Amino acid sequence: MTSAASDKPNRADALPKSWDPSQVESAMYERWVAAGYFAADPASGKPPYSIVLPPPNVTGSLHMGHALDHTLMDTLSRRKRMQGYEVLWLPGMDHAGIATQTVVEKRLAVDGKTKEDFGRELFIDKVWDWKRESGGQIQGQMRRLGDGVDWSRDRFTMDDGLSRAVQTIFKRLYDAGLIYRAERLVNWSPVLKTGISDLEVDYKDVDGELVSLRYGSLDDAEPHVIVATTRVETMLGDTAVAVHPDDERYRGLVGTTLYHPITGRQIPIVADDYVDPEFGSGAVKITPAHDPNDFELGLRHNLPMPTIMDETGKIAGSGTEFDGMDRFEAREKIRLRLEAEGRVVGRKFPYTHSVGHSERSGEPIEPRLSMQWWVKVESLAKAAGDAVRNGDVKIHPASQEPRWFEWVDNMHDWCISRQLWWGHRIPIWYGPEGEIVCVGPDETAPEGFVQDPDVLDTWFSSGLWPFSTMGWPDATPELAKFYPTSVLVTGYDILFFWVARMMMFGMFVSDDPVLTAGKTDKQVPFRDVFLHGLIRDQFGKKMSKSRGNGIDPLDWISEYGADATRFTLARGAQPGGDLSVGTPHVTASRSFITKLFNATKFALMNGAEPGELPARDTLTDADRWILDRLDEVIVETDATLDRYEFNKAFEGLYHFAWDEMCDWYLELAKVQFTASEQRAASTRVVLGTVLDSLLRLLHPAIPFVTESLWQALTGGESIVIASWPTVSGAAADAVADRRIADTQRLITEIRRFRSDQGLADKQKVAAKLIGLDAADLSAQQDAVTNLARLTEPEADFAATASLEVRLGTGTVTVELDTSDSIDLDAERRRLAKDLAAAEKELAQTTAKLGNEAFLAKAPENVVDKIKGRRDVAAGEVDRITARLAELEGK
Repeated sequence: MTSAASDKPNRADALPKSWDPSQVESAMYERWVAAGYFAADPASGKPPYSIVLPPPNVTGSLHMGHALDHTLMDTLSRRKRMQGYEVLWLPGMDHAGIATQTVVEKRLAVDGKTKEDFGRELFIDKVWDWKRESGGQIQGQMRRLGDGVDWSRDRFTMDDGLSRAVQTIFKRLYDAGLIYRAERLVNWSPVLKTGISDLEVDYKDVDGELVSLRYGSLDDAEPHVIVATTRVETMLGDTAVAVHPDDERYRGLVGTTLYHPITGRQIPIVADDYVDPEFGSGAVKITPAHDPNDFELGLRHNLPMPTIMDETGKIAGSGTEFDGMDRFEAREKIRLRLEAEGRVVGRKFPYTHSVGHSERSGEPIEPRLSMQWWVKVESLAKAAGDAVRNGDVKIHPASQEPRWFEWVDNMHDWCISRQLWWGHRIPIWYGPEGEIVCVGPDETAPEGFVQDPDVLDTWFSSGLWPFSTMGWPDATPELAKFYPTSVLVTGYDILFFWVARMMMFGMFVSDDPVLTAGKTDKQVPFRDVFLHGLIRDQFGKKMSKSRGNGIDPLDWISEYGADATRFTLARGAQPGGDLSVGTPHVTASRSFITKLFNATKFALMNGAEPGELPARDTLTDADRWILDRLDEVIVETDATLDRYEFNKAFEGLYHFAWDEMCDWYLELAKVQFTASEQRAASTRVVLGTVLDSLLRLLHPAIPFVTESLWQALTGGESIVIASWPTVSGAAADAVADRRIADTQRLITEIRRFRSDQGLADKQKVAAKLIGLDAADLSAQQDAVTNLARLTEPEADFAATASLEVRLGTGTVTVELDTSDSIDLDAERRRLAKDLAAAEKELAQTTAKLGNEAFLAKAPENVVDKIKGRRDVAAGEVDRITARLAELEGK
């Protein structure tokens, strides 16, 4: 360190000896919040940038998928804030109807209680108590991760304001004829006693049975049909047998009826293209009330649709001795009776097949015909599709667009009612004479009317999230400033469920005067949709509880720090692609953060600080090279982040920081610090400037360590509110770039040669550098000498080893005197081993080239490749033999 640098207080003293995130992160985050850095101002004149947080379920905790979402959203928000935008990142939680009610009911069950023991109102009070407990846990986890959200605007899908939005849009849809009530097939949970959405169904391979049954006569000469089923019990609800219309085997039976072996009814044989004539017997039993495909076929053929199970999954209403049995018990009992009657003609057991299970309660779901409320989606889905087709909303990556169109162009009507107590109660009231009234948020139901007991699907309220959280249906400063939102960040796995619903509702209200006030076009809920992939373990396997390969992000934060956790996720996130993470990835991130910390601390110890750069022509090649590379990295980082290519952005910054700034420029700077005071002073400014920009570029992904380092480096208030780096505007210096590239190659080759000679890394060796002037590297001699551990030769210098390094504008010969530096016995052993390997390769290639049969068959390029290997081996034999001869007399 030079005397001028030591005249100033050492700003490295502001940093701890080493980086310990557990001692820094929590307090630093609370300072950010208290300073109001994350609070959005709708009255600001800055351009707006807004993101709404996909609301996590209030019952849960943040898993690694949440950590990825939050890291990417925080990265985008922090960067935009530094770029001069007024940023709103709006947090919140979802009431998660089924999940929350299930959790609270289980807690009650510990005391032997049910929700019915309390009644609806008292039970809901208990759910609110649970919400306050669980919601605080999630907020604490978000703070540990470093989420820069505007906590003053935290929302919950059951808030009064959001409830008002739900009632408003329900009534508008109802009045437009887009909400209706009908008896349809739904996914039914017998444990929860409610319909559930497709997203709440997990499909698992289970071992069951495939039973082949004989319908009709037991007399082979009389009409009969063989059908196969994995759910024997559903035959109680069969109302037809279907065959393909072109199947010659059954042409004479279509239009006739068959004897049902349990109920005794006569059921028709119908022809339908749905049936695959190549599968099994080519005939299928049809149970319209308990199978979605059968339901559609039943509608086409106007079949009866008897429901033969109650809401708990027990057989009911079949008029048989099986009424009252659980569905699984009935399955076995019915099969045994049919076997006794000679109607079971085949049974495969075990038979592995996919069965849908309730995600919340774990039991197999039951397709069940049920009276429910539905949204007519055709026009809504078309608008959601058109918004992407016409470019109002862009999906990143664009490769996900076909999946989007496939979904919205073929969407079925949406069941929105749930048989629960916790949730937004359906705003429909029934009168004493069967009247039906939809009641809006500012309306009152007529006296004597009773409200529908069901609540709305959770996705109904979360589908309003982008605008309900900002105050809609009322006109608010937030809607005027921040809607439409800028980007939605989420996983591709909920593209259809949540994103589609937000798009449908957003397009439905797109011309609402509240949203369009002061704006010239219809308003979409978000301009960009960034879809990332799923988190997988380090071996590429999907994380799951059953595999035991899940990772709790809080465990990583506790052990490695929030920055290392975030950098691991940001560095792996690419549009539409899954990312694998494991301990090796997060330890690598921690090593990177340690490297950055140590490099900055070293720079501070040597007086580095950003400031006005000297004229470019007064700087060294190394200075100009690193400044040019910084400009390139800024451009690359901006371009990749604008395309949501987080992985490319942070991979590039990783390599710039580690490979170029730390491994090369810092080492070159050490040499320059020992030169003249003028040279040392300019180096301090260049190094400080590069570090200043690098820390700001990295801040969105690793906010804590960059804050500590940046404050020590610049003395600024906070990197959170610092400006985003921009390019210098200086013309790139191609000559400096070439010289530094040649210098790096020369040093690398000398280091490799030293290693081959068995020299210790820190051992200095006398050497002559011949040809530096011709290679235009005379100004780099000190750098080469210092970084390659070379010393000036004495008068009696005698080279014992040499190498030639071909560079961009010439060749440099390096002559070294290693006579006092090498363990001669070890060197001879090493050379003997290398000689044996080279001789073996020479013998093998020579033998192949002398084999006429081989040469007659081998392609010319293969022969040429073997010749090349032979020539290399021959050269190695000559080189090593000569070197051994040199050592013979020593």
